[in-house]
Amino acid sequence: MHNFILFIRRFFDLILFLGLQVTCIVLIARTQNLMQGNDMLSSANMVTGYMYDRQSAVVDYFGLRRMNDSLLSENAQLREQLAFYSSIDTIQTENIRKAYTEGADSARVVRYADYTYHKARVISNSISAADNYITINRGSDHGIRKNMAVVSGTGVVGRVTNVSAGFATVLSVLNTKQPVSARLPGGMFSFVFWEKGARPDELFMSDIPQEIHVGIGDSIFTTSYSTIFPRDLLIGTVERIEIREKDNTQYLRISPATNFRNLQYVYVIQDDLISERRALEDSVKKKK
Repeated sequence: MHNFILFIRRFFDLILFLGLQVTCIVLIARTQNLMQGNDMLSSANMVTGYMYDRQSAVVDYFGLRRMNDSLLSENAQLREQLAFYSSIDTIQTENIRKAYTEGADSARVVRYADYTYHKARVISNSISAADNYITINRGSDHGIRKNMAVVSGTGVVGRVTNVSAGFATVLSVLNTKQPVSARLPGGMFSFVFWEKGARPDELFMSDIPQEIHVGIGDSIFTTSYSTIFPRDLLIGTVERIEIREKDNTQYLRISPATNFRNLQYVYVIQDDLISERRALEDSVKKKK
């Protein structure tokens, strides 16, 4: 007790000063009709607003994965709808109108493909090997099967090669094994491929006759000849054109539509009619 009294006596002036300061601040804050009170409340609101804004930013950051999953699901549904309309014969336009205005039984819509998009997250990705692979967090338990096409939000990625219950590996288009059937805007067909040792942001297309007009920035799409990818998926854009004098052909350097250096989320495409197509094509090969 003696020590406490000595402490009060020693710091009495400072304690009195701090007490008066607190009292003044409380009185000013309560007097809202005074300019000082309003200024103080405004400053307090500003500080509080800033703190809430920072808190919201932190919460939003940790909620990005949930937000991304939601956006991926929505995009998958939109892609399925787009695939549905793209697979309908153009001569069936009137039937589509009847189906929506008069009921589904009033029209027969012809479909050539039925696609389902499965969203997945990339958990491993190589870009510098001779044949690059991607691992995704979806497997057979999620409907993933071998040879399904894999795409990003901007373009083609590769095909599924191996599947376990919860994971799958994807052979990236950055490989030397399997070129992608592709077409130019004018309808010229060829193959897009990757060369060993090339950068992950460049693909190639060769054997294009010189009389075929190709321009820088032209888009390259998949074709219906592929048994892996649906048609008209973007592969990339022409970045550079070289003329091969030896055979009078054009050699195209293509910028991939997919950024393989920063690939985080993909879609695995399930084609419900591909088994029927492959079985038919295999039976024809056997007859030969």
